[in-house]
Amino acid sequence: MEMIQVHSGKLRAIGYDTPRRVLRVALEDGSALEYANVGESLWRNLKNASTPWSYYRDNIEEEFTASRVSSKPSSHGKNPLDDLFG
Repeated sequence: MEMIQVHSGKLRAIGYDTPRRVLRVALEDGSALEYANVGESLWRNLKNASTPWSYYRDNIEEEFTASRVSSKPSSHGKNPLDDLFG
């Protein structure tokens, strides 16, 4: 999936897989989330929004369930979620 770099709020990159209708967002902490069944019009609106972070929070984050697809380990080689989930 081709990702477009953005710097808006916590968003760092966004991408969309048209055949699968999957939106992927990369966040400033290095994590990536995917949202299934996202319509192409929502993708276009997000991509063209003057403030993508606000559009994402109002129209995607609150309306769709995310699946975590990656997480960037900290500089110590440890996943930051390890402290929370052992």
